[in-house]
Amino acid sequence: MNSQARAASLPSFLSKWLLYFEWQIHQEVKSFAAALAPASKVLDAGAGECQHRSYFEGHRYVGVDLAVGDTQWDYGKLDVLADLAALPLAANTFDGAIHIVTLEHVPEPKQVLAEIARCLRPGAPLLAVVPHEWEVHQHPHDYYRYTCFGMRYLLEQTGFKDIVIEPSGGFFRLLARRCLNSLQFFPWPLKAIAFLFAAPAALLLPLLDPLDKRKDFTVGYLCTARKA
Repeated sequence: MNSQARAASLPSFLSKWLLYFEWQIHQEVKSFAAALAPASKVLDAGAGECQHRSYFEGHRYVGVDLAVGDTQWDYGKLDVLADLAALPLAANTFDGAIHIVTLEHVPEPKQVLAEIARCLRPGAPLLAVVPHEWEVHQHPHDYYRYTCFGMRYLLEQTGFKDIVIEPSGGFFRLLARRCLNSLQFFPWPLKAIAFLFAAPAALLLPLLDPLDKRKDFTVGYLCTARKA
C-alpha cells in the first residue's frame, strides 16, 4: 500500500495529523475536481494505480503512466501507457491536469511539464505536488527533489501562469514524520520500545509547527497554475 493509500485508510483526524502531506494531497485533488465544469476532460499525468480517479467521476478522466515506478503496484487501470515526456495525446484538448508526486521520478522534468502544458487548453488549471524532504523511493527511478523556487522556474519556463506554491507544513511536521520513519530501522522487539517514544513525539510535534514561519523545512509543495 503506498503512502497516499495509507492516509486514505486512516480515520480523517489521524490522517491529517500523522500523514499531513498525503491528507493535503487528497484534499487538494478533491477541491481541484470540484472546481472543474461538469464533464471536463482531465489528465492524470503519472497516475500510477489511478487512486484519484474516484474524485473525477463526473468528468472524463484519463490516467497516464509509464508503469515502471513500483513493481508491486497494479497498473491495470491506466487508460494510456506512455512516457510523460512524449505524451501520445492531442494538443489543447484537456480542461485540467493533475501531476501528483511524480515529477521526482522523471529524468527530464521540464520536458514533462511542457508536454502537460501542450495537452491543456489555454487557461486550463494544473495541480502539481512535489517532494522537498523525502526519502529515496521507487528505486532506481527517483531523480530529484524540488524547492519552491525551482518549481516556479520550471512552471514559468513551460508555459504556466498564475502560479501559487504552498509548503505542506514546516519543520515540526517534518520532524514528526521522521519520528515515524525511524521505526523502520528497529527489529522486533526493539520496534515496540521505539514506538513508545516515536508515537508521542509524532503526535505532539505538529503542535509546534506554527513556530516555523518560513517553512523552509517541509515535506513537499502543492502547486497550482494555469496554462498561459
